[in-house]
Amino acid sequence: MELLGGINPLPITTEHENETHFFKDQNHHQQQDFNFDNLILEDFNFEPTLEPTHGFQETRGIKNQEVASPQLVRYKKQAPPSSLASLELLKNYGGRFKWLKGKNLRKIETCVSPQNQKLSTEDIIRVAGARYIQHSTQWHDNLCIPMHPYGTGLVGLSEEENRDVELAQFLLAAAERVGCQQFERASMLLYHCQLNSPDGGSPVQRVVFHFAQALRERINKEIGGRVALKGSEKNEERELIENLLLDTNIAIICHQKIPFNQVMQFPGVQAIVEHVASQTKIHLIDLDIGYGVLCTCVMQALAERKERPVELLKITAIGIEGKINLEETGKRLMSFAKSLNLPLLYKTIYVTDMIEIKVEQFEIEDDEAVAIYSPYLLRTMVSNSDCLENLMKVIRKIKPSIMIVLELEANHNCPSFVNRFVEALFFFSAYFDCIETCIKQDYECRMRMETILAEGIRNIVAMEDRERTVRNVKIDVWRRFFARYRMVETGFSESSLYQANLVAKKFGCGNFCTIDKNGKCLIVGWKGTPIHSISAWKFL
Repeated sequence: MELLGGINPLPITTEHENETHFFKDQNHHQQQDFNFDNLILEDFNFEPTLEPTHGFQETRGIKNQEVASPQLVRYKKQAPPSSLASLELLKNYGGRFKWLKGKNLRKIETCVSPQNQKLSTEDIIRVAGARYIQHSTQWHDNLCIPMHPYGTGLVGLSEEENRDVELAQFLLAAAERVGCQQFERASMLLYHCQLNSPDGGSPVQRVVFHFAQALRERINKEIGGRVALKGSEKNEERELIENLLLDTNIAIICHQKIPFNQVMQFPGVQAIVEHVASQTKIHLIDLDIGYGVLCTCVMQALAERKERPVELLKITAIGIEGKINLEETGKRLMSFAKSLNLPLLYKTIYVTDMIEIKVEQFEIEDDEAVAIYSPYLLRTMVSNSDCLENLMKVIRKIKPSIMIVLELEANHNCPSFVNRFVEALFFFSAYFDCIETCIKQDYECRMRMETILAEGIRNIVAMEDRERTVRNVKIDVWRRFFARYRMVETGFSESSLYQANLVAKKFGCGNFCTIDKNGKCLIVGWKGTPIHSISAWKFL
């Protein structure tokens, strides 16, 4: 599971202008053309890069310095040189909060949620963002940082929700100051965040906890202080997911109670089956097979086919050598195929890196239809253009009948740190809200899932350059990228969409799982926030 030129440095503004013109709209930047002349990391960046500013005298050498309590710290009467684009992005997110639409941000304290409805985790972050913009100057005027920065809470919110809104504002302020390299001020704000966000608290508190930890690690790296012991080149998130899959009970609970996988399963399987319907020899290549759930569904669908029964199904799984054992998955699939009386040939390809993948390894026959399934793999290679380009060239040569691509629908590859932080904060807030709703009672499962998400947060917030091993980009970016390989998008059948909606409704939390279309792609989200994308592709 992130190309354009920079923007001018922040213009000098007055104190009042800071309050009303805190952001600069970036929509036109996001519509600029994609350049395929060179496949490099920046090809996946669709946000402008902020030029560094040096307008503040900020002590950065705090390596061995303990942070004092922030309650009585005074700041100079000068606004930080924030990224205009970053805070405009925050403002845009706030504008998507339905019951705030059309209301003046200056009157937000009088807003009441409909029927005193409990706010979701992301809603609280939206309110915090709106409040932060509204009172932005109070965070850097010559004032004390109070424990309750604005004196009164929001009418209609519970005491816990007001505390969570306040806590999220401290986190936003800390992130902005990290982006401005004001590390002392950021550390003081993080002190408050970490003091008031136990990892076992509310979903908002848990989100703040993990983002604060990642910000703290980023500060330590920037000032040359303590550096995390984890290897910078390792994909920790992927290893955590693989370990979760090894725990069958936990993996099953997540699959059964979180709707995303099952909802996307039906369109993917249906598209594969439809595009190999006229063939009796089928070759399914799974780029990240995991527990083999998708393969079992395809096998079952093929076994039920009345016309043109399958003569042979080949499944090829790709694994990183020394990282994952694909043989156990193969044994399960072979056993399942035997129970279906379905002829199956299972093959594994191990490589140390995707740069080693070659067409010959797949042993493609002339009379077989090839389908490729790519679940959340390409995002792990955005930072390694050589591997990604090699894999895509190989796939192009194979020229499958259909390729199904699953990715996270998020822009976490912006070169601007604060932009990236804001995007990630709203995305993970929605995901934490989902986990809280779906598996609140399964403590161990929830903790394992949140540990994986926390590593994703760390990868986005604390890391830079090659250390950021996973980079999520949205479907519009993938469309531009795939165009280079003469790939064309194909839609999903109405029956598969109908089935996907039925599956969502079977979950106790299914009403919160949203399924929308972006062109021919399906976007699966949580309470309207995009989380996953599933798209189908053919080759010209």
